[in-house]
Amino acid sequence: MLDLDVIRTRTDDVRRNTENRRMKADIDKVLRLADERSALIVELDAARSRRKDISSRVPKATEAERPAMVQEVGGLKTKIAELEGRQEAVEKDLREEQSKIPNLTHPDSPVGPDESHNQELRRWGEPPTFDFKPLDHVAIGEALGLVDFDAGTKVTGSNFYFLKNEAVLLELALARFALETLQREGFSLHETPDLAKMKVLEGCGFNPRGEESQIYRIDGFDLGLIATAEITLGGMLTDEILPDERLPIKAGGISHCFRVEAGAYGRAGRGLYRVHQFTKVEMFAFTRPEDSDAMHLELLRIEEGLYQRLGIPYRVVDICTGDLGGPAYRKFDLEAWMPGRGDGGEWGEITSTSNCTDYQARRLGIRFRRRPGQKPELVHTLNGTAIAMSRTLIAILENYQQADGSVVVPEVLRPLCSFDRIGPR
Repeated sequence: MLDLDVIRTRTDDVRRNTENRRMKADIDKVLRLADERSALIVELDAARSRRKDISSRVPKATEAERPAMVQEVGGLKTKIAELEGRQEAVEKDLREEQSKIPNLTHPDSPVGPDESHNQELRRWGEPPTFDFKPLDHVAIGEALGLVDFDAGTKVTGSNFYFLKNEAVLLELALARFALETLQREGFSLHETPDLAKMKVLEGCGFNPRGEESQIYRIDGFDLGLIATAEITLGGMLTDEILPDERLPIKAGGISHCFRVEAGAYGRAGRGLYRVHQFTKVEMFAFTRPEDSDAMHLELLRIEEGLYQRLGIPYRVVDICTGDLGGPAYRKFDLEAWMPGRGDGGEWGEITSTSNCTDYQARRLGIRFRRRPGQKPELVHTLNGTAIAMSRTLIAILENYQQADGSVVVPEVLRPLCSFDRIGPR
């Protein structure tokens, strides 16, 4: 959530930023509600002070004075209750409207309405060349008995799937590879819950309600299925005040991820690319405000290192304002080369890392104290994908496919899955 003082003092910047981010927010309504809340607080304080003053004088009042004073105290009690109700309603409306305003944007982020304005920063690796017509991962997976989309649809619905045979072991190897890498990088490891409370989902910037929600809610419970371990890792420290010496905190988490992914996405989104459930290893960091930009580059370095060791060609993309969403101050994506995507291969998003500054921390109430006795400050939070299994499997199957129909396993994964090639059955 954006700081109310920032909204008040930099109103024109906030309006422009909201437009650039393609977000719908009523800035004037937020300012009006904030003023209304301030007026109610003043009125409430005056009423409580008056009631306290009169109540303290009632015992010493004369018989003639006392009835009027008691009556006024009773009237003030009713008025205070009414004002408190109005303040609670205004607070709720203010928080709801304020939460629609996106984070500010890094000055170096590209400005543009959609992903076509994202800026490529660099590339690593060379896309493979084939002396045969390469297949996409759906055809490869079905031919090698690695994935069953029909069974997933039969059991659960469209965009669900069964991984089978070597693909199961390959996914476990990817998870182990990512987790061991994060542990060496100083992350504490977690296997997180797949559910989170509504306030945690909202606190991380995910909308669990309404038609546009991408969250599966659990009927009858204040819970939703998480879309990423960013939610559970970020929620771990809700309402805590951390001592300065604990920062930075780097947490790695593995979880299932559930996304509604409504809409039609055509051929590019078929198969494992856009599914309702997948497994992911996530990075999350809590830092001092002055350290978050450096941490963001560290998360990006780790992501690049993982895919370099896997031998997957990729490019780094600086995400433009219209594609940032609400919480991110700046976001970098890694897009892997996927030979079976489109006509002749295309880049496809495979990881993302975001600096959310204090946007999530303000909602979740996560602060730190530089020195004992000092006023607490909001931490900055950052997140990044280590490895999303489904899309990484796409990249491996398509980049490592062979003319005989087999798939070579990346060398770094072979000790973890105990085979170096997946052949036809």
